[in-house]
Amino acid sequence: MTEPLRIDIVSDVVCPWCIVGYRQLEQALDATGIAYDLHWHPFELNPDMGPEGQNITVHIMEKYGSTRADSQANRDRLTALGGSLDFTFAFTDDSRMHNTFNAHQLIHWADTQWRGHDLKQALFTAHFTDGRNLSDPTVLVAVAVETGLDAEEALAVLADQRHAEQVRVEERFWQQQGITGVPAIIFDRKHLVTGAQGADNYARILGQLQEMKAGT
Repeated sequence: MTEPLRIDIVSDVVCPWCIVGYRQLEQALDATGIAYDLHWHPFELNPDMGPEGQNITVHIMEKYGSTRADSQANRDRLTALGGSLDFTFAFTDDSRMHNTFNAHQLIHWADTQWRGHDLKQALFTAHFTDGRNLSDPTVLVAVAVETGLDAEEALAVLADQRHAEQVRVEERFWQQQGITGVPAIIFDRKHLVTGAQGADNYARILGQLQEMKAGT
């Protein structure tokens, strides 16, 4: 039996192109029927951001030097893309960007119970669709509970920061591999693809990888 294709995805749950790229990849995986083993890894877009967060339009304008019109055009594009991928971006004038270090710790904990992927998806939805504050421990615990995880243990994970150092180690590891932007998708531990490439391109990439594994 052919070994499943290992897929590592370095991403942040407040990165819109990360969920777009994943949904496109998911479509390609479904279309090709390739067996795969998926692993999520942490990346913080805004590691120095305080718990109060920042208005998304102001944040994008300050960080990337874009205009308000550019920011709106990008959000419109993302909203349309999300609709084609069965994902709802519900941007508003009050949408905010938040620090996600605690979110990554909770995902790490959930992964020890085979629920990391579920929590990751739920956090994408919480942020982009529902506009919930992922800097708020109460919100993070609520999302974890909605995903089927234990509230008391989730609270304890955030309170004692038991997975903080492991998340930092993972973040440093991927930075040392040259990952400076996300999504970064690594196939079979050696083939890096960055950005949201589209379902068709991912399907071509998957086909090429299968041919390489088959030695053709």
